[in-house]
Amino acid sequence: MKKAKIEIQGMTCVNCAKHVEKDLANVQGVKNINVNSVMNNATLEAEDNVTEEQLKGAVKTAGYEPVSVEFEAGGSAPSTTSKKPQIKKKHTISDSQKWFTKLVGTWIFTIIIMFLMYFPKITNIELMPMKFMTPMMLILSFPIVFYFGFSTIKKGFRGFLKFYFSMDSLIALGTVIAFLTGFLSFFIEVTDYSGVSGMIMTIFITGKYIEDKAKGRATREIKKLLELGAKKARVLRDNKEIEIEISEVKLGDIIIIKPGEKIPTDGEVIEGESSVDESMVTGESLPIEKTIKSKVIGATINQDGILHIKATKIGKDTFLANIIKLVEEAQGTKVPIQKIADKVTNVFVPIILTLALITTLTWFFISNDLGRSIGVGISVLVIACPCSLGLAVPISLTVGAGMGAKRGILIRKGEAIQTMKEIKTIVFDKTGTITKGKPEVTDIYPKSNQKLILEIAGSLEKLSEHPIARAITKKANLTKYKKVEKFKIIRGKGIEGMIGKKKYLIGHEGLLKDKGISISKLKEKITEFQDKGQTTMIVAEGKKILGIIGVSDAIKKDSVLAISKLNHQGYKTIMLTGDNEKTAQAIAKQVGIKEVISRVLPGDKSKKIKQLQRIGMVAFVGDGINDAPALKQANVGIAIGTGTDIAIEAGDIVLAKGSLTGVVQAINLSKKTFGKIKQNLFWAFFYNVIAIPLAIAGILNPVIAEIAMASSSITVITNANLMRSSKI
Repeated sequence: MKKAKIEIQGMTCVNCAKHVEKDLANVQGVKNINVNSVMNNATLEAEDNVTEEQLKGAVKTAGYEPVSVEFEAGGSAPSTTSKKPQIKKKHTISDSQKWFTKLVGTWIFTIIIMFLMYFPKITNIELMPMKFMTPMMLILSFPIVFYFGFSTIKKGFRGFLKFYFSMDSLIALGTVIAFLTGFLSFFIEVTDYSGVSGMIMTIFITGKYIEDKAKGRATREIKKLLELGAKKARVLRDNKEIEIEISEVKLGDIIIIKPGEKIPTDGEVIEGESSVDESMVTGESLPIEKTIKSKVIGATINQDGILHIKATKIGKDTFLANIIKLVEEAQGTKVPIQKIADKVTNVFVPIILTLALITTLTWFFISNDLGRSIGVGISVLVIACPCSLGLAVPISLTVGAGMGAKRGILIRKGEAIQTMKEIKTIVFDKTGTITKGKPEVTDIYPKSNQKLILEIAGSLEKLSEHPIARAITKKANLTKYKKVEKFKIIRGKGIEGMIGKKKYLIGHEGLLKDKGISISKLKEKITEFQDKGQTTMIVAEGKKILGIIGVSDAIKKDSVLAISKLNHQGYKTIMLTGDNEKTAQAIAKQVGIKEVISRVLPGDKSKKIKQLQRIGMVAFVGDGINDAPALKQANVGIAIGTGTDIAIEAGDIVLAKGSLTGVVQAINLSKKTFGKIKQNLFWAFFYNVIAIPLAIAGILNPVIAEIAMASSSITVITNANLMRSSKI
């Protein structure tokens, strides 16, 4: 299977998306179709023999314009072996530009219609004989309805032929019937609504233009992400510095980045030191120090030094490209509550068509006034608004996902937003999640002997590749190391070596006991270090102990604050780790977690999550390969974005910044987004419950009805955009 993404023009509501989805489903070999009328695209999976022409043909059959089709090789992550995007070469006019052109054109004619219709009523001055009024209304309304509104009329009546009904079906029927009353008035006594038909179409187009602009604001974060990437790169080719387009950068290229410049692509520093502002992709406000072997992210900004980096990822494999892909996928997913809205909108238009017909016949039966009856029927047609119902969920999800992306919180699956509100228990992996995942020297005893201890330990440990050895060497930070002879690694216990004529040992208690060195005087201090979750390395010169180095996997600076907030919000927090009980309890105590499940084998983590789910909904936060099954098993999996690709792929929510503050923000964002979804659904339902009876009762004339319809959609979109001002 291969994935495909189709950019589509002309969709105006959720029913349009349904039509496209149905026709794409008719293409053999296509499945998992998701059409998003907010993002104006469709994503799907297709067998290898499915062609671009077949997909475009299906979209055209549905009555919409396929702008481009982009294929991607099967699988969850972008690949350098993916087929090149198959994009239409010719220039295409955007939906927004089309709506604006229609907006200007329709209002030129509508202003004249309104002047001719209402000026005589206001001033009692007759502008022309009444016998010329209807022909003039027909002439002025014709270009509005059948030229500027042609695409709406075409799609609307296509719906009647194919039994695919949409908002366009209601507007098309309403405006055409209103227009035809002008001709009908030549033969029988009936109210002429031909001028009103032009006004209805103009208000519809105006509403769609405003709606399109508002939808643009809803998707602006993803647009900003797309604009973040550098356009050019300065690379070394044949020992010469040349500037090339970013698309020409190859894997392994050496790129030179000066202060203030964007880093063109993901890479590794091979020369230079600097600090880099990564806030635009991770949400981290403080610049990150970069030295040789540091990883850098494309689109981030180099601050104060010159960096030479080797390109390690390009194109669709970069971190930024993956973020954009994840956000787009999130904005295209569906929340379970949307099923309710979808069921309503699926039957809404046929019900309104039936209701409009019954209303017209009933009014005619009661009043025997055909013109009045038709006017009421038109009001019912144009006031009904499945658009606001269809927009309520996706527009809120689009804004929420965009807000999250700006802060480095990537909501990969929309259902997580709804599920999150049911979560009662949050389970954390320890290493790399609560802690940094890298050993650090956290204590040295005695402090008075610190310089000598680090000089000796740093010189010996430099010869070892063990993670603890690297931590000690880093802490020592020596400019000149002492010469070590007869260096020996004692597996599982420590190291030994000669400096000058003196023999030194660094290791656990067991090593010193083996060498006959007493540690009784330090037993209390060793226990103290261990109670804090530290690994103790004892440094000895001959038979004399110089001191103790405490090494631990340091807790991330904001883990305590984040877990404190979760506890305060009433969540039950649990640590799940493969570490021993003593170390796990020490870390848990420091961060405020009261329950610890320790010595859990990697394969058993998902089983433990399953056991906890018997009590209630569980979220799991993890970063490693061994966390992937638990992330999948949990009701909501929250993956640390600085962890492994496998863990990230298994998560429902991904935190680009490896901070647990992101967990709190993700929960708050999910709650706010779902709250906004509920608000929008309420207002959409409430509008229809109030508006339709008013139209049936004849209280609203067709023009006012159309204004109300357009306002409801704009209100839903505006309400979703208001979420941006809230803090998470």
